[in-house]
Amino acid sequence: MPFRQSGELRSLEFDSLSNPRLIHGVFTRLGGLSPAPWRSLNLGSTVGDSPENVQGNRARLLRAIDRPEASLHEVWQTHSSDVVVVTEPRGAAPLVQADAMITRSRQVTLLMRFADCVPILLFDPEVPAVGLAHAGWLGTVRKTAAHAVQAMATHLGSRPGALRAALGPAIGADHYVIGADVELQFRAAFGAESDRHLTRHNGSLRLDLLSANRALLEAEGVEQIEDAGLCTACNLSDWFSHRGEAGRTGRFGAVVALR
Repeated sequence: MPFRQSGELRSLEFDSLSNPRLIHGVFTRLGGLSPAPWRSLNLGSTVGDSPENVQGNRARLLRAIDRPEASLHEVWQTHSSDVVVVTEPRGAAPLVQADAMITRSRQVTLLMRFADCVPILLFDPEVPAVGLAHAGWLGTVRKTAAHAVQAMATHLGSRPGALRAALGPAIGADHYVIGADVELQFRAAFGAESDRHLTRHNGSLRLDLLSANRALLEAEGVEQIEDAGLCTACNLSDWFSHRGEAGRTGRFGAVVALR
C-alpha cells in the first residue's frame, strides 16, 4: 500500500487496486493552497475556506492524476444511503445529494471528501466499473457500502465476488467515542453482530467504523477488501480529522476513475 508523490501532493494507493485500467488515490492534506486551519489541500467547500482555494486545490489534485477538470463528478454528501449512477461528468449541473457514486464511463472522475468518515473505493475489473462511497456512523447505520455494492450489481452488472474494495483512512475505534443515541441506532441496524464493532473502555463506548463497513461489504459477497489501517485522528500531519481537530479542519479527497 504505497504512497505516491506528485510534486507537493501525496496520495495513498492500494495494492489490491493496482490495475492499468484504474486510476485511484486517497490524497493527504499536503501540497495545497489553503491556510490554517484547513492547511493545505482542503477539498471541502463548506468548512470556511475560500472558494478560490478549494477550486485551486481541486485543480491540483486532478493534475496530479492527469485527469481533466471537465471529467469531474461530485455529489452533495449528506450521510445518506443514496447511490448515484454516473454516466457523464457533472459539468454545470447542480450537486445531487448522495453518499455513493458508481460508473463504468471512462470519461468520469469520481471525487468525494472526508475527515474521519470511511472512504470506500470499489473496482470491478470484469465490467469494468468503479464506485466510491462515504460512510460515517450514520452512513454505516444506513448501510451505504451495501447499497453501493447492490447498485453496481443491479445497474452495472457487477458480480460482488469480483469486486475489489479498499477502506481508506478513517477515525479509529480508539478515538471514536459514541453516545447512547448512536449506540441505539447502531444496534438496531446490526443486531446480534453489534458487539463485534463496539468496545467499552474506561466507561466510554467506542465504535469501529472500519470493521463495521468491512462486515457490510462481506455480507454482500465482496471477498477482496484492503484496509489502509490508518486512523485520521492519530495522523493529523497527513489527514484531516473532524474529531481530532475539534471541528476546525478541512476535507481530504478520494478519487477513482477508469482509463
